[in-house]
Amino acid sequence: MTRSKIQKLISYGAIILVAIVARVIPHAPNFAPIGGLALFSGSHFKKKIALIIPLTAMFVSDIFLGFHKTVPYVYVSFIIIALVGGLVKNNKWQSLVLASLVSSVLFFLITNFGVWATGEMSYQKNLNGLIQSYIMGLPFFRNTIISDLFYSFSFFYGYRFLSNFDLKNIHIYD
Repeated sequence: MTRSKIQKLISYGAIILVAIVARVIPHAPNFAPIGGLALFSGSHFKKKIALIIPLTAMFVSDIFLGFHKTVPYVYVSFIIIALVGGLVKNNKWQSLVLASLVSSVLFFLITNFGVWATGEMSYQKNLNGLIQSYIMGLPFFRNTIISDLFYSFSFFYGYRFLSNFDLKNIHIYD
């Protein structure tokens, strides 16, 4: 394996590990890194790895946090968010804010539909039950928006900051 491939694997592993730790440590409800990670991955990596990175972080952290009936809806939402990330190519902050907000809305719509569809919260199986599912999800939506913005900017600009370092030119003197 070439040095370049090893460095890529280490980078992918480090990004996944950061997301797992941020998701597993105590945090406010729906304040998690995976939306920002999916957006970042979709923007910076080829499609296959762009999907693998956030899904791996989700799966490994779900091993510790537990699985539930709405997992397929959550995972599908992150696949779509990674695809949205593929549209963010100019790295301007305005594009990142828009993509992050779109991602938050998609996550909210898909996962609350999943809660309604799976019967996880016993909503009526009609339009009123679906609307109630969305209304009951509103308090969590605020944290989703804030965390998606926070983690999107953290991943995008953190990556830009770290990529400016040339580790070959760093010398440690005794």
